[in-house]
Amino acid sequence: MRGDLRVRQALVVVLAAVSGATDAIGLLALGGAFTSVMTGNLVLLGAASATADGTLAVASGTAIVAFCLGVAAGTVLAGTPSAGDAVWPVRVTVALAVEGGLLAGYAAGWWMTGADRGTTATLLLLTTTAVALGVQSSTVQRFGVSGLSTTFLTGTLTSIVVRLSTRRPLREVLPSVHVIAGLVAGAAAGAGVMSALPNAAPALQLVMVGGVLLVALARFHRRRPRAAARQSSVDV
Repeated sequence: MRGDLRVRQALVVVLAAVSGATDAIGLLALGGAFTSVMTGNLVLLGAASATADGTLAVASGTAIVAFCLGVAAGTVLAGTPSAGDAVWPVRVTVALAVEGGLLAGYAAGWWMTGADRGTTATLLLLTTTAVALGVQSSTVQRFGVSGLSTTFLTGTLTSIVVRLSTRRPLREVLPSVHVIAGLVAGAAAGAGVMSALPNAAPALQLVMVGGVLLVALARFHRRRPRAAARQSSVDV
């Protein structure tokens, strides 16, 4: 069980890195809006309204709506925590596979439109990535771990500082520290790829999400048939 929890934590850190990379790419190449940090988008929307920046208002507003749609879809796909849940429920993998499909569609659009993509194509790519991270955001909530998130991390950072300030054991904050580090590392990787080889940017996201899915399938789902076979032999 502890091994499964450690693997789950590592996969959650990778998902946080996906969020960081996608946000960085969105800021640099998709209209200057965030794809998962909705607090930032709300601020951008307010600032754009005050400065009459229509382009930024449309980008940030579109990202907010798309993210909310993704959250709703992820909730339907992954479900909500319930008694008897496995460490990594099958529906979590299903929802993350949908996220991977959305990112694959975004990647295809990125490569088809090229660097000189117009406003409409940019908004479509932003919308797709925001929906994908909305799906991821609500999917992670299926684990039922208080404070666990791969997208909205202001609360996570606050929790770390509060616990350190009250001299709680370091082991209580390390998982949250790892998630924040994953987000920052992902953002750095996304920005680095955009600077050095922008055409490869979607590959970064696809590799990370694909890796999470492969590990989840290998670690949490392959053992079930064997367990069922053992149970059948016992019943006989």
